[in-house]
Amino acid sequence: MSSELNRYFIRLSYLGTNYHGWQTQPNAVSVQELLQDTLGLVLRQKTTVTGAGRTDTGVHARDFYAHFDTTLSATEVNDKQLCFKLNRILPPDIAVSDILPVSATAHARFDAVSRTYQYFIATKKDPYNANTAWLFERYLDIGAMKKSTEILFKHTNFASFSRSNTQVKTFDCQIMKAEWRQQDHLIIFEIRANRFLRNMVRALVGTMVDVGLGKLTPEAFEEIVLSQDRRNAGYSAPAKGLHLFEIAYPEAIFVERV
Repeated sequence: MSSELNRYFIRLSYLGTNYHGWQTQPNAVSVQELLQDTLGLVLRQKTTVTGAGRTDTGVHARDFYAHFDTTLSATEVNDKQLCFKLNRILPPDIAVSDILPVSATAHARFDAVSRTYQYFIATKKDPYNANTAWLFERYLDIGAMKKSTEILFKHTNFASFSRSNTQVKTFDCQIMKAEWRQQDHLIIFEIRANRFLRNMVRALVGTMVDVGLGKLTPEAFEEIVLSQDRRNAGYSAPAKGLHLFEIAYPEAIFVERV
C-alpha cells in the first residue's frame, strides 16, 4: 500500500425522509455521517467524504456525488466490490452505484458544471409517493406556471428566492433549463443551473404555485424576481417533493482505471 493519497468520487442516491439532510451535524442523523462511517469501516482507515452540496432535511437525491481520499490504489479499490460491501451495510434508503477515480484536485462541489433538480407535486393521494411528492389537490393553471419559467431565462440575480442571512458572494445563477410538465397525476418542475442558492428551488416552486392558483400573474412573478427581496416571494414548497436529479462534471477530472 502506498502512502500517497488517491482521490475518488463516490456516486450515490438516497431518500431524505429519515435524515437531517446531507451534512453532518450534532445530535442528528445525516447521510454524510452514515456514508463516512461505513466507508471508513470497509476501507479500514479513517475517511472523510466531501459532498457535492448540502441537501436540507427531507430532501432526496437521485444522483449525488462526494469525494474521498485514500492510500489505496485504483487497483485495490475495486469499484464493484466496494459498492457491494457498502450497500450491504448502508440502510435501504441509501445506495452507492459507482466509485470513480479522479484527479488529485477534483472536487465534488466546486467542479460541478451544472445541477438539475426536480420537484414533484401530486394532484391526488398516492401512498407510493407520500414521502416524495407534495400532495396538492387544488387546481393549478399549468399554462401560467409555464409562462413564469420563461421569465427565469431573462434574469441571473435570484436573491428573491434565497434563504435569508445566507453568506454568499453573489446571488447570480445561470438558468439552463426550466420547465413544468404533467405525467398522470404528477406535476413536475425541472430546473438546471450552474449553481443554486439555499432554498432557491423550493421558494421558486412555492411562488410559481401562487401563479398557478391565480394569486399572482406571470408579470407579478417577474416583479418579484426584479425586487431581489425574499419577503416578496411566496412560501417554500415542502422539502419532501424536492429531488436532486443530476450533477454534471467535466470529463477531464475522471481518471481511467489501469
